[in-house]
Amino acid sequence: MSLVVYLAAGLFGLSAVVLLRRPRTAVRDPLTVSTCVAIFLGSLVFVCSAPLTLSAVNRLTGIPNFGAPLTYGMLCAYSCSLLILLIHWRGGPRERVRRMVLRSIAAYVPLIAAIVVLFALGDARTERLTDLDTYYANTPYLREMILLYLLGHSAATVTMCTLCVKWSQEVTGLLRAGLRLILAGSLLDVFGFQLTKYTAVAARWTGHDLDALSTQVAPPLASLGALLCSAGFVLPRLLPAVVVQLNSLRDYRRLGPLWSRVRFVSTAPKPPSTWWQLPRARLHWREVSIHDALLGLAPYFDDRVRQQALAAALDAGRGAHEARIAAEAAMLADAARRAAAREEPPRVASGYRLHATEVSGTCGLVELAQALARSPADAAVPDKSVRTSHG
Repeated sequence: MSLVVYLAAGLFGLSAVVLLRRPRTAVRDPLTVSTCVAIFLGSLVFVCSAPLTLSAVNRLTGIPNFGAPLTYGMLCAYSCSLLILLIHWRGGPRERVRRMVLRSIAAYVPLIAAIVVLFALGDARTERLTDLDTYYANTPYLREMILLYLLGHSAATVTMCTLCVKWSQEVTGLLRAGLRLILAGSLLDVFGFQLTKYTAVAARWTGHDLDALSTQVAPPLASLGALLCSAGFVLPRLLPAVVVQLNSLRDYRRLGPLWSRVRFVSTAPKPPSTWWQLPRARLHWREVSIHDALLGLAPYFDDRVRQQALAAALDAGRGAHEARIAAEAAMLADAARRAAAREEPPRVASGYRLHATEVSGTCGLVELAQALARSPADAAVPDKSVRTSHG
């Protein structure tokens, strides 16, 4: 049981680490801070609820079952942090957000204090690491403590479900997907964790034994529900960055034919050879290096080669833009061949500007690279070829 709970805590907390990959920027964003706090508290709830942790806390404090109010108080703090996170996620006027945050805190701080007081008043001398909720379900004060923490958590999750249903109808895209994941996790918490706990405790009140619902069914469902909620909070924040990196990796590879043709000309400094460099950084370096190489090959551009290739492409039925790119690819391949062979540049300077140098981003370079890949031009120039000057 402890291993499963620790694993859930680790996966839960990992998302907070990912969100805080840029600490200086993250701490200035209330939404990021509230997200990380909620995820961190959720991880602590799992850690505190593990039997190994409960045993260690009880032993260190010398108080039997002291881990129980610690876990329950942490769960209430987590519930409060979820509400605060939703408030920041929803946004609105700063004063309104601040007022709602303070109301949430004002509701849960007394709840946590009441849990501690009720535990101190109750008689919990027999240590119970996995079934305290049901074992003490009929014990004065402890019975109220157990019911109080469950009600506090239920209030937060039911509120989350209501808000997620409402807000998911007002937004689209990743935000809606995130809200639906949060809703799924919250519903799993309500029906998989809370309902089973309520049922097991109520069974004890009526003289029945359904402890397995509390000890065997509730913990794994609570873990799964928390992971779904975590994914819902993190997805809208991280997925756009992941998509950017995937697109960068795709463009980096698509620029391969162009880079292999002109790399011998580039004088751009090489980046540090680190295996962990992100695709976006690799793409930026390749883009800069290719532009540098195109500048070096500009003196070798031959307008006659381009015009002949353009006419051939138009005669073949290609559109104007596609024909232009094909003609530029033919001219560039010819310029690279001349430069590699150390031939003299054409006597009349071309002065022609490639489409890839007129547009921002990598789309123009990618078009040129794909045209080069389709053309039956000469093979790529080897790395050991002599570099040309930018003359």
